[in-house]
Amino acid sequence: MSSLESRFVDLERKLKKQPLKLNPIKTLPFLIFHYEPGDEWKLRRLVKNLGIQLENEGKQIVHLSMEGLLWESLKTIEEQNLIEGYRAIVELEKDSSFLEAQDQIVTYFSDNDCCPLVERIANRLEGLDPETHIVFLIHVAAMAPDLYQVHVLLDKMEGKTMVPTVLFYPGTLDGITGLRFMDMRDRDPMGNYRVEIL
Repeated sequence: MSSLESRFVDLERKLKKQPLKLNPIKTLPFLIFHYEPGDEWKLRRLVKNLGIQLENEGKQIVHLSMEGLLWESLKTIEEQNLIEGYRAIVELEKDSSFLEAQDQIVTYFSDNDCCPLVERIANRLEGLDPETHIVFLIHVAAMAPDLYQVHVLLDKMEGKTMVPTVLFYPGTLDGITGLRFMDMRDRDPMGNYRVEIL
């Protein structure tokens, strides 16, 4: 059994506990499950299988894609004519560079009125029952390399949901609490997540 698979056994055990409590901070019911970015396809298979097992035991699993939320947010900007949206980002990347396009997206996401990514996630979780639902936050690699910082996302989600949520984080553990997103060696590991890292 690989390290990834054995840690999935630990995750399954944790998610089957009653009552389910992922974090001592009640207003931040998150757990981070980190994995090597190269294991993305294996992880997706394991996540799917785990979801089926939990549903067979009466849980309701919600798969929430950060990739989907990213593009929905940019399309919403464009549809509301607030500012130029995803088509403008594509053109900016073609005409200038990926880094300029990325900087523009970072600007959008830093303005919660313009591009309410956190509110979009909170709205998706609204109405879910913390007793029966578990959210799997997946496809987080779409935020690479610097579109949105995961620790910022968790900080802003505090108090916005009580639904147990597992954030599947593509990156490596550095020390006890430091995570390096997408295992980018030029990036300092971040360690202020205030949630368990499995």
